Amino acid sequence: MNSPRAWLIWTIGVFAYLVAVAQRTSFGVAGLEATERFHASAAAVSFFTVLQLLVYAGLQIPVGVLVDRFGSRVMVAGGAVLMGLGQLQLAFADSVPGGVLGRVLVGAGDAMTFISVIRLVPLWFAPARVPLVTQLTGMCGQLGQLFSVVPFALMLQSAGWTPAFLSLAGLSVLAVVLVLALLRDVPPGHSPQNAAQGLKATGISLSRAWKQPGTRLGLWSHFTVQFSGNLFAMTWGYPFLLSAQGLDGATVSGLMALFVATAIVSGPGVGRFVSRHPMRRSAMVLLIVLATAIVWAAVLSLPDRAPLWLLVVLVVVLAVGGPGSMIGFDFARTFNPSHRIGTATGIVNVGGFIAALVAIYLIGLVLDLLNGSGFSGGNLYGLAPFRIALSVQFVLLGFGTLMILTTRRKVRAQMAAQGVHVPPLLVTLAKQRRERMERRRAARQERT
Repeated sequence: MNSPRAWLIWTIGVFAYLVAVAQRTSFGVAGLEATERFHASAAAVSFFTVLQLLVYAGLQIPVGVLVDRFGSRVMVAGGAVLMGLGQLQLAFADSVPGGVLGRVLVGAGDAMTFISVIRLVPLWFAPARVPLVTQLTGMCGQLGQLFSVVPFALMLQSAGWTPAFLSLAGLSVLAVVLVLALLRDVPPGHSPQNAAQGLKATGISLSRAWKQPGTRLGLWSHFTVQFSGNLFAMTWGYPFLLSAQGLDGATVSGLMALFVATAIVSGPGVGRFVSRHPMRRSAMVLLIVLATAIVWAAVLSLPDRAPLWLLVVLVVVLAVGGPGSMIGFDFARTFNPSHRIGTATGIVNVGGFIAALVAIYLIGLVLDLLNGSGFSGGNLYGLAPFRIALSVQFVLLGFGTLMILTTRRKVRAQMAAQGVHVPPLLVTLAKQRRERMERRRAARQERT
């Protein structure tokens, strides 16, 4: 484990995930063009992403079971094929049903990728490195979003709809070739852990993963932390910044690039925190949720457009939610045996995308209702209607926080029954402070 071969396998898996993220987020920068191409309303445009996420979320648990059975190589390659077909369909679609079909295929292929890549990490790397490598996986995958907000957006504006989406289909072809040629499920000398389970055994595995409170804590952590950044990057961030906040295209692209860069930079820090403070993972999750609520409240409560510096803060906080949501997968890993990691990861991964699809659709619905009532003054994506529509997020943030606190109590009760007690945060911080002071005192004594 931790060999150069392991890093090669990981690199191929991450490239496939990067391509999946590019496919997933590409529609987020094409919302205005899609409105014109398909003659669609805001709710119809949001439905593209909602249905894509619905397919993605709905397939997470079946995919988790399948990857435990068939391995990562088959699932990642199959996902890339589906995404390539979806972007090919979307490239030539000129109606809402045709476009929706393309996004459904993209969602199905995307659903097969992340869980399969994450499952490779504990099989190829030593346990001490797994949290950091997991964060690196999510971090590097975000480069796919950078591809969608910069070169894809530029190609969409210069070359047009069809060439832009054909380029994404070509990326999927490259991913299929690399995965089939180089990706392997387990290190040499290790027997595959894929078990040909029957329906009864599969049901038992799924039931045990769900009954584990740590799995549900991961689910609600993912649900609450990830969705706001997702809806911002995938659908509503671009029109909100461009139309409601009145920014020019270059500034919006810069903010979207900052979103990706922040996710990349903050990932290793979150990974190191999880490795060093495994008992404080839920505290990190709750801190990110609180920051998300505060910055959205600051932006949406202003009577006029937000200053650029505040929008930068918003983008940075939302971006940290991506690495923060990866903590949910660490809960799944630590509270489930290795043969059930795929299933548990699938359960966790449902959370953020269910929350995102609900929020994305409700925001589009509210925008259309406000437009139909005359409130928006004929500007569908104006500041006033967006201010109301985006407030939908506070309901989901509050609900998710409640579920995190509830499941965390159950996890800690289970740990206490096993003889593991989590000391209060202030006690832990005081202990760490004393340890740092003792190390400094010892270092000074050595120098003298």
